[in-house]
Amino acid sequence: MTSSTQKSPVAAVSGLLCFVLVVGGASGLLHEWFGWIRFMGFVRFLAPEGYETYSYVVMVVLGLAVGVAGDAISRHRRV
Repeated sequence: MTSSTQKSPVAAVSGLLCFVLVVGGASGLLHEWFGWIRFMGFVRFLAPEGYETYSYVVMVVLGLAVGVAGDAISRHRRV
């Protein structure tokens, strides 16, 4: 494996954080709207009571932003 194909630690962490936020937020939204089982139940501790839906939407948007930023950082380092 060459150094150009290896992921930087920042890109790996941002990818993991992106996954947790997007999947956790989407899981929370599905639970709030349809009562389905929570896939990542620990994210409910991040949502204040009474503002769960807004919190899960913010988690999804923030997760997507972190993923885009991590991708931009990894592309910038490759050049």
